Amino acid sequence: MMQKQTPRASSWIRYPGRRSSAAARLYAAGAVALALVAPMMALANRSSPLLVGVAALLFLAGTVAERGGRAASDLITPLRAPLGLAALAFLAWCLVSLAWSPFPALWGRVLSEFLPTLAAAAILARLAPARLPPWALPLGAGLLAAACLFIAASLALGLAPQAWLGQRVALFMFNRPLLTVLLLAGPIAAFLALRGHRLAAVILLGVTALAILRSISGAAMLGLLAGAVMFAVGRLAPRSVALALAALTLGLAFALAPVEGDILHRLMPEAAHERLTQSSSRARVAIAQSFAAAVAQAPWIGSGYGMGLRFAEVPASQALEPEMRAMLAVGHPHNSFLQIWAELGFVGAALAALVAFLALRAAAALPRLLFATALGLLGAAVAVMFVEHGAWQGWWTAGLGAAITWLRAAACAKPPYEPAHESEDARA
Repeated sequence: MMQKQTPRASSWIRYPGRRSSAAARLYAAGAVALALVAPMMALANRSSPLLVGVAALLFLAGTVAERGGRAASDLITPLRAPLGLAALAFLAWCLVSLAWSPFPALWGRVLSEFLPTLAAAAILARLAPARLPPWALPLGAGLLAAACLFIAASLALGLAPQAWLGQRVALFMFNRPLLTVLLLAGPIAAFLALRGHRLAAVILLGVTALAILRSISGAAMLGLLAGAVMFAVGRLAPRSVALALAALTLGLAFALAPVEGDILHRLMPEAAHERLTQSSSRARVAIAQSFAAAVAQAPWIGSGYGMGLRFAEVPASQALEPEMRAMLAVGHPHNSFLQIWAELGFVGAALAALVAFLALRAAAALPRLLFATALGLLGAAVAVMFVEHGAWQGWWTAGLGAAITWLRAAACAKPPYEPAHESEDARA
């Protein structure tokens, strides 16, 4: 007798348990990669794009293993919403700027760092929150605290651990890790508090503040202060007032960027410059004035995406005085909002502002604690972006993506209890 054969093509339908087990393993590996962002940044201060990329790929593979072809809808659906369309429009404008970019190779080099990291951060923030295993939160919180303690101990020991490890011995090497933990601490602490671990949340925030305050990073300290203030506003003020203040903060960040240098030049006293010698405040003011002058030469469409590294050579800078062109050679204006203006003009700044305001509108629907945490993250990020680093650096994009992932994970998780005031705020 002939034996009846089972069709091999349908084996994945017959063994859903095996498929779920594979997805669970991929999610677990992705959670480990996400949790490692902070400690690995403390050891290697450009590692976050790699870890976020690995985590995104693992969660994407797990989603495909679990949902098959339907996984694509999880990624495509958000792009049809207003926030997704605005983000796509901004990226499209970056691509369009190639038409007038004087250095196309530089445009591609900068975009090749920013775009993959942005895509990985978006995939991670979309797929990971609802798929994190229960142990991911204590692992992430513990490793974040360990990273902060390692940084604080290294600073207290005069960077002796870095010398033992054969790494570069310089205080500023911790600036990127500290800005990363600044972004991560609030969302992870809020997640802990929602799970009933309020003491652990307070301890985590305490060790984060300790590491930042022991450092030389003025941007991290400013971000810590701005984040704390915005969190307090979101937690204590009426929701409409908090939203209005957050919107005003965003609006001023974009609107004042082209005149920042002139404002600081006129209002900043000499005594303030003396206290901020280590931060090179005089040079920063001159750099801001030089980039603002270049913005005035190409105000509508800018000089092209990614041109910061050679901005002294772009057409818009040729009409400037030689001393101003010299200040453009620093690579970026130490103000991400001003960099967007200089490279992408009013159109790019308007699209970037639209993305930011739509993200703020999405945060308005969160329960009170997470709403306040989102405002704290916004305040910290805006403060740092206004004084530090280039707009397209992968480590900063990866840090923001990881922070948003933890914030969304806290929003997806069901807390063990829900205090009365939280449920009232959620309904409001």
